[in-house]
Amino acid sequence: MSSLTSLLTARQSEILEFIRHSLMEAGAPPTREEISRAFGFRSLNAAEQHLQALQKKGLIELVSGTSRGIRLKETLLELKQASAEFGLPLVGKVAAGSPILAQENVLRHATVDPAMFKPRADYLLEVRGMSMRDAGILEGDWLAVHKKAEAVNGQIVVARLGDEVTVKRLRQKGSRAELIAENPEFKPIVVDLKREPLQIEGIAVGVIRPAL
Repeated sequence: MSSLTSLLTARQSEILEFIRHSLMEAGAPPTREEISRAFGFRSLNAAEQHLQALQKKGLIELVSGTSRGIRLKETLLELKQASAEFGLPLVGKVAAGSPILAQENVLRHATVDPAMFKPRADYLLEVRGMSMRDAGILEGDWLAVHKKAEAVNGQIVVARLGDEVTVKRLRQKGSRAELIAENPEFKPIVVDLKREPLQIEGIAVGVIRPAL
């Protein structure tokens, strides 16, 4: 990446990241109108001024005569590296028996800073079902997960039981473990650890509710 990124204002950095995200997700740069809408600018001129500043700093090239005439002066490889470094893989339904971060499970890379969570998040898991409703974890939410093979009682965990992966609150005493839902409509899953292995894949460190 260009060292000039350290000389950007906060808003210029945000717009540069917005352009990168658009290229990675939509395959095309945003229009001035899309930038203005995303950042709440009252006029297209405000977006144009920020773009002109980014061009002067050598980070983009503006091409006249087209609404999407913004060229990012980074290669596709650099964009993918930036996504891998600064984003998080969003995992969908986990294929039976496969590792959570296996390629077939990753829906996309979301531009979410892993360091905004404590401890640092390693991936996002798209929530299915309402079993954790009363913990504020709803259908369609992205659960931020810190990859860890151990957890303490009371933590919300991502657990693998056989070929199934589930999100529940852990309670363990001796060789008996319970995976407890935060919704009275769901019964606890009771595991006899002497007979059935329970694998902790990670602990929940936050929730993101993506905009519709």
